[in-house]
Amino acid sequence: MIHPKRPVRMAIEDPLKDIVALCKRRGFVFPGSEIYGGLSNTFDYGPYGSELLRNLKNRWWKSFVSERADVVGLDSGILLHPRVWEASGHVSSFNDPLIDCKKCRARYRADQYLEDQLGIETSNLDLDGIKKVFLENPELKCPSCGARDFTEPRQFNLMFETKMGATAGSDMTVYLRPETAQGIFINFRNVVDTCRVRVPFGIAQIGKSFRNEIIARQFVFRTREFEQMEMEYFCAPGTQKDWFEHWVEFCKSWLEGLGLQSQNLRVRSHDAEELAFYSEGTVDLEYNFPFGWGELWGIASRTSYDLGKHMEFSGKKLEYQDPETKEKYVPFVVEPALGLNRLFLAVLCDAYAVEDPGTKEQRVLLRLHPSLAPVKAGIFPLVKKDGLPEIAEKLYQDLAKHWPVDYDTSGNIGKRYYRQDELGTPFCITVDYDSKDDQKATVRERDSKSQERVSLDQMVNYIRDRLD
Repeated sequence: MIHPKRPVRMAIEDPLKDIVALCKRRGFVFPGSEIYGGLSNTFDYGPYGSELLRNLKNRWWKSFVSERADVVGLDSGILLHPRVWEASGHVSSFNDPLIDCKKCRARYRADQYLEDQLGIETSNLDLDGIKKVFLENPELKCPSCGARDFTEPRQFNLMFETKMGATAGSDMTVYLRPETAQGIFINFRNVVDTCRVRVPFGIAQIGKSFRNEIIARQFVFRTREFEQMEMEYFCAPGTQKDWFEHWVEFCKSWLEGLGLQSQNLRVRSHDAEELAFYSEGTVDLEYNFPFGWGELWGIASRTSYDLGKHMEFSGKKLEYQDPETKEKYVPFVVEPALGLNRLFLAVLCDAYAVEDPGTKEQRVLLRLHPSLAPVKAGIFPLVKKDGLPEIAEKLYQDLAKHWPVDYDTSGNIGKRYYRQDELGTPFCITVDYDSKDDQKATVRERDSKSQERVSLDQMVNYIRDRLD
């Protein structure tokens, strides 16, 4: 008998509706293919969303690659030889349980459906266990049409399949990569031979991955096309536990350094039933999203499984020889894998705030860390005449050499302030009539709304000091 372990989830659109609305209203995220009626669970990142993504990627790369002597970067292909996915186990076992409604043809991921409808935990259930739950609960209905007539749960492979070849009949089946990790593993020998790296060392990359999720949901939290920031850290057998602990702490501290509130972060260790067959330990860094706790960063101790499998399937030696002891071994691997799109959503959720709700003074703002803000400063001439636009435009050109900045003349100053507050812009700079005489402008800080007069020729330094 399976007993309920958590309450039934709310409707998926409700907890995130304000975030979704802001993203569309302010140009962070747009529905994919919107002018053609949309394409389910696809999204395009608008001007401000793409800047936020870029800032997150740059910050991660700086911390995990540029500032570390023991990590190098890589950009592997999206299309890899199909034998890669046979070796990794994705062809045979990268599956989710699937059910279909026989009446309306709606499709559901069976384990998530049971969690939603019965409020039970399904992570410890295999396919036979899921089938048993359906047999014991014949009253279960299709959420779309209300019918009580499902297909039997079956396994569904999550990889996107395509064909590669110049002519019909000569093509071969290939896959859009479901993870970036395997591109790193198959280049292990190339990196060792060309970059003079010594174990322990890591190979990191940022790139797109694709999974044909049965149910993609919760805005950009779970989509079929997503971006990963991933590293494989190679170490000598016997040292992996120490490195595992190191990376768990390093990754958690890095998230806190983005400004994420510590009460919204937790470390959850996988129990034995959850562990992947190749893992000797996995920790999830989870964030408390509006819909509940969700995985943000997975850190796994993958042993030597991946390199060993690629040695077996390719026939190539992927051992490492210690240059001092001459010992040969297949390195163990610790993998911190972070979903960029989930991080994007966590940052927005954490920064979202409403001040004085329901009043005339209500203000919606994003309290983004200044280094992450898509726009660093909004520059406004008080009026569109009397030489003020010329001064403001000159200031815009000076600042734009260093950071993304906005120039805005539409609406009154209050509306311009509030527009930038919703973008998370840390500073708004107003050029007024006094600026013509004292060569200063008024700088308004986003969170406190405090104002300060700053010399125009010192504005770059002023902003730089407060962005660091």
